[in-house]
Parts: sequence; C-alpha cells; structure tokens
Amino acid sequence: MKNGTQGFTLIELLIVIAIIGILAAVLIPNLLGARKRAYDTASINCGKALQVAETAYQGDKRTYGKYADLDTDLLTACTNTTAGTITVTDKTNTDTAYSFTVKAANGKNTYLVTQDNIQVQ
Repeated sequence: MKNGTQGFTLIELLIVIAIIGILAAVLIPNLLGARKRAYDTASINCGKALQVAETAYQGDKRTYGKYADLDTDLLTACTNTTAGTITVTDKTNTDTAYSFTVKAANGKNTYLVTQDNIQVQ
C-alpha cells in the first residue's frame, strides 16, 4: 500500500494567499476611485441636461428659468439617478444668464453649470 498523499504544502498555500492579498490591496482603491468617477459623470450628465432644458425654456419664454420652473420629468430623472441623489442648487438666474451647482451625494466634485460650460468648482 502506498502512503503518498497529494496536496499543497503550507509554504505553497501561504505564497498563494500573499499574492491574492497583494492583488486585493492594489485593486480595491482603484475600484473605489472608479465609483466616485461614475458619480461625477452622473453629475456632469445632469448638468448637460440642465443646459438643454434651460435652452428650451429660454426659447419658449425668452428668459432663463429657475430650477423649479424646468420640466418636472427632467428634474426627477436628474436628481434621482442610479448614482444616488444629485443635489442641484440655483445660484444665478436672470434673463440673460443662469448658473447651478450640481453634486452627487457620493461624488468627489461639485460642478458649476452655466450657459457656456460645466466646470469643477
């Protein structure tokens, strides 16, 4: 009868566990950063939708509207996304200009949306 058991030695198992630990230590911070970038992308998309809505509102009314004056479907879609809650705050609304701040609850950046561009604040 042969008593040769097959398996891994303790050293081999420790090496594999160490390699998995190193890979996890490298990948987890990158994955967390990717989530924040996704939230920020949702904020930018909300800002772009606000620009389009303001352009349409200005075309109809000959003035820019406040956030609450815009289309309610847009407001609901913009603020309740799969990326979480996006907060939009009116800053300036006049006949010739508007600005909003847009920030996802879990995002990294706050964005200033104007008729000309969207920029990090």
